[in-house]
Amino acid sequence: MWSTRHPISGGEGAAVAAAKEGAGFKGKGGPPDGAGNAGGGRRGGGGNGPVSAAAVTVGTGNVRIIQTGLGSVVSRNTVTVRSRVGGQLTRVLFKEGQFVHAGDLLAEIDPRPFEVQLTQVQGQMARDQALLANARRDVERFKALAAKSSVSAQQVDAQESLVQQYEGVVLADQGQVDSAKLQLSFTKITAPISGRIGLRLIDAGNNLSATDGLAVINEVQPVTVVFSLPEDNAPQVLKRLREAEAAGAGLPVEAWDRSNKSLLAKGSLLTIDNQIDPASGTIKLKALFQNLDNALLQNQFVNARLLLDTRQNVTLIPGAAVQRGSAGTFVYAVKEDKTVTVRPVTLGPVDGENVAVETGLKPGEVVVVNGADKLREGAKVEVTIQQSAPERHAQAGS
Repeated sequence: MWSTRHPISGGEGAAVAAAKEGAGFKGKGGPPDGAGNAGGGRRGGGGNGPVSAAAVTVGTGNVRIIQTGLGSVVSRNTVTVRSRVGGQLTRVLFKEGQFVHAGDLLAEIDPRPFEVQLTQVQGQMARDQALLANARRDVERFKALAAKSSVSAQQVDAQESLVQQYEGVVLADQGQVDSAKLQLSFTKITAPISGRIGLRLIDAGNNLSATDGLAVINEVQPVTVVFSLPEDNAPQVLKRLREAEAAGAGLPVEAWDRSNKSLLAKGSLLTIDNQIDPASGTIKLKALFQNLDNALLQNQFVNARLLLDTRQNVTLIPGAAVQRGSAGTFVYAVKEDKTVTVRPVTLGPVDGENVAVETGLKPGEVVVVNGADKLREGAKVEVTIQQSAPERHAQAGS
């Protein structure tokens, strides 16, 4: 049987009765539905004295409207370094895990077979150039003889045609020389992009073919995070993205670790996908992070928080103060006489451990955050005041 040692009469009694009914009370003096009274705890208003409870003072502050989604880190560019020619790998010049720049020398292949090939085509070209030079001299001689009618015009034309043939041969030789030089240059394997290089996939001394990978380079500065949000949020996100782009800014995005306790990096929303996944009912978004401290790694799981807006000077309480019953959400407000009353509240956006209150509370009031399972309407309490909600909010945002 619940104690009713705090009778209230007149208009005040009617107001409290209405508050009880709104919080989900089942009967006179009974606990609100879903308030979670503990059978073994001390109940306020009984013969055991006041209930010890922790409370905070309701305050005001700024609350961020945040959309949270699960995502993973994706490099802007990922390249598997491969050789463009086959041969024995003679030197590996990079350290696993180091940051490399585009054009840095990573490894070398034995260049001697390619040097021999270059020498051969250069010799062939020198021979054909000599033949061309001799044919050009013969043309001049034939022209002089033709002027004296010593040779026919047909012989002069044939000699000029021979010169053109040799010019074509020399041009083909030049192409072979250039090709041999290009093949020789491929024996020096360089980084195609800047980024962090991974583990070595093949050791020096092995024969390397064009299909073998040497290592993988991921571009990590900057890096992107791809995450998903429910499709119902897409119109609001698109609207805010257009507004931010028109203002020359971006929507802030934070990357948190798997446990959602440590902030890894801060960036901005880059784009939103042009289609919704029908299987999951979500849409993909991509955010860009500078990642100067290399805190984000390829394929790393993160919790992405997209900041859509910030509401200024709203009433804030810790989420721990909110109780739920069959009639909705409520809190235990501490009155000046050290008793508690059930106060129905309408909640707004949640930001970290704090929640905005639309109606039902005013700044300066005191609400219970710990020990609510032992309370009922009118219970005597002995409260310990903790940090206020704005102070908690400031620490969470710092």
